[in-house]
Amino acid sequence: MFNDKSILVTGGTGSFGQKFVEMTLNKYRPKRLVIFSRDELKQHEMQQKFSPENYPCLRYFLGDVRDADRLRRAFNKIDIVIHAAALKQVPACEYNPYEAVKTNILGAQNIIEAAIDKQVSRVIALSTDKAANPVNLYGATKLCSDKLFVNGNSYAGQDSTRFAVVRYGNVLGSRGSVVPRFLAAKETGTVRITPPAMTRFWITLNAAIDFVGNSLGVMQGGEKMHEVMVP
Repeated sequence: MFNDKSILVTGGTGSFGQKFVEMTLNKYRPKRLVIFSRDELKQHEMQQKFSPENYPCLRYFLGDVRDADRLRRAFNKIDIVIHAAALKQVPACEYNPYEAVKTNILGAQNIIEAAIDKQVSRVIALSTDKAANPVNLYGATKLCSDKLFVNGNSYAGQDSTRFAVVRYGNVLGSRGSVVPRFLAAKETGTVRITPPAMTRFWITLNAAIDFVGNSLGVMQGGEKMHEVMVP
């Protein structure tokens, strides 16, 4: 699927991005694999593990999805975009609502327009189960982002760029997930879960990446593909 393709991952230094890079390099021979993120330190740290010298297909591109011009530059001659960049911490989004809007909503529209302008073949955006009947700002911004990406197929018109969205629940092992909080609470002897009847949907990083890959293989544009895994 990714052999001889040029792939770009926004938020490429995050938990999903790093695991995606690792799995892609192990399974495929991409023409180019571009890690796009705004975190200079994490890019430096990632280059210690995945250096361009050892992996000539890798490119590290510093930028922000809020910057439309930078995105257009990064998307030059890219075949596939996986959009994993987001502000996802629920309390931070509540206290900084416009920052969440600028990254999660306006950033999504920047992705769409840059992809169409640069004739990217396929774009798949990562979403969350919190976008279904959202009760917080993070979920609301992701719902809006999802609608923008699905509508991107109409927006593209006769252009070849296709868009799709994948949604899943809590990702085990991802940075900022509830799991580290539970583990830290366990050390104190008390794990508080409120209310007791609450359930969570889980998926591993490997399964999430496989799901994205499978979705890219079958997407026609405009679908919302769902997968929830309950341990």
